[in-house]
Amino acid sequence: MSLRIVLVDDEPLVRAGLRAIFDAEPGISVVGEASDGDEVTQAVTEFAPAVVVMDVRMPRMSGIEATRLLMQHPSRPRVLILTTFDSDDHVYDALKAGADGFVVKRAEPAELVRAVQIVADGESLLYPAHIRRLAARHGTQGDKLGSAHLSDREQDVLRWVARGLSNAQIAHELFVGAETVKSHVASILMKLGVRDRTQAVIAAYESGFIEPGAELGPR
Repeated sequence: MSLRIVLVDDEPLVRAGLRAIFDAEPGISVVGEASDGDEVTQAVTEFAPAVVVMDVRMPRMSGIEATRLLMQHPSRPRVLILTTFDSDDHVYDALKAGADGFVVKRAEPAELVRAVQIVADGESLLYPAHIRRLAARHGTQGDKLGSAHLSDREQDVLRWVARGLSNAQIAHELFVGAETVKSHVASILMKLGVRDRTQAVIAAYESGFIEPGAELGPR
């Protein structure tokens, strides 16, 4: 069964280029397009994609606001944000709104395809260095972690998550099983009231639990 995606960008040439990349990839089907964020809900309802690949900056409705709308959609597709610059503050806001990852438009076609596959598999596309840089500009905005009462081990796991490690890699670092790490991650998400690893890392930075310039990993 093909992976169904919808493309959302206000530039027809960009959409055409993206379609050409995905049409050349077995197992991926571009089932629909939209030219602005205010068309995305209708497109998702009509075409039922697994992933929405969406520009972060559009004239009528940004990818940020469109992502917020998609978080309320019954089918709740995964969202991959496209951006011209990886330092764009709009990317940070889109991730906070619920986007599952982002990729720069200058990325190689294979990287873009892999990004879609990663978010389609239910993973978050986490670029630790980019999120660190964006978080440094936004500063501390509350203490979400302070009220979450994470255990010491959950705090260790969160620090490794912030480095971009997978569950298997974290398990190797902590000398535990991958299923144990998976359980810890699920508990972290529940306690923080967030949907995925990216939002958990953002919460860690915004609460001051992790400093943008700090060495990551367990203390």
